[in-house]
Amino acid sequence: MQPEDSLRERLVEAGVQLVQAEGVSALGLREIARRAGVSHGAPRRYFPTHAALLSAIARRGFIDLARRFTEATGQTAPPRQRLRAMAHAYLRFAGEHRGMFELMFRHDLLRGQARATGEPPLRDASLPLFARIVELVDLCPPGAGARRRVPAQVTAVALWANVHGLAELSGWGSVELMLGEPDPPPTGDRLDRLITEILDAHLGQEAR
Repeated sequence: MQPEDSLRERLVEAGVQLVQAEGVSALGLREIARRAGVSHGAPRRYFPTHAALLSAIARRGFIDLARRFTEATGQTAPPRQRLRAMAHAYLRFAGEHRGMFELMFRHDLLRGQARATGEPPLRDASLPLFARIVELVDLCPPGAGARRRVPAQVTAVALWANVHGLAELSGWGSVELMLGEPDPPPTGDRLDRLITEILDAHLGQEAR
C-alpha cells in the first residue's frame, strides 16, 4: 500500500470509529483529522469535499451490510425465507451500528460526492443490495391478497422502507412504547412476528 493510500485509509477508519462512537454530527473534518493523527488540512488532499470523505466512510457500512446479507441467506433457501433473513440482518446492523446506519442513508449529506478521489461512487455499494431485494421479491410466489400488478421494484422499495422504519423506531424506543413492552428493542419471536407482518403486507399472506 502506498503512503497516500495508507493515509486515506487512516482517515476513513478514523471516521468509521468516530461515527460509531459519537454519531453523524461528530463527523467534522477537523475531528476526523485529529483522530487520524494528521493536520486538519490533510483530509482535503485526499477528499476534495466533506461529502467525499463521508461517502467513503458510509461505503464501509454498505460493505459490512452486504457481508451480513450474504452470511444470513442461503442460496437454496426459498426467496421469502431469504428476505426474512435479510430483514433480521438489517435490523441487527441498525441496532449495533446506529451512527453508521444513519450516515449510510443521509443522502442530503452524501450528495455531491467528488469523483476525483479515485473512490468508486457510493451507489456501486448501495444499489446492488437493493437489486438483491428486488430479485428476491420477483421470485416470491404471490401470497393470499397480494397485489399482483405491482412491479417488483416498487414492492421492494415499500418493503425496504417498512423494515427501515422499524429499525429507526426501534432505535428510538417507539416500537416498545406502542407495544407496551420493556425498554429493550424487540428480539426473537417478537421481532420475527413484526417481520412476518411486513412480508405479509407487501407479498401477500404466506400459507401456514
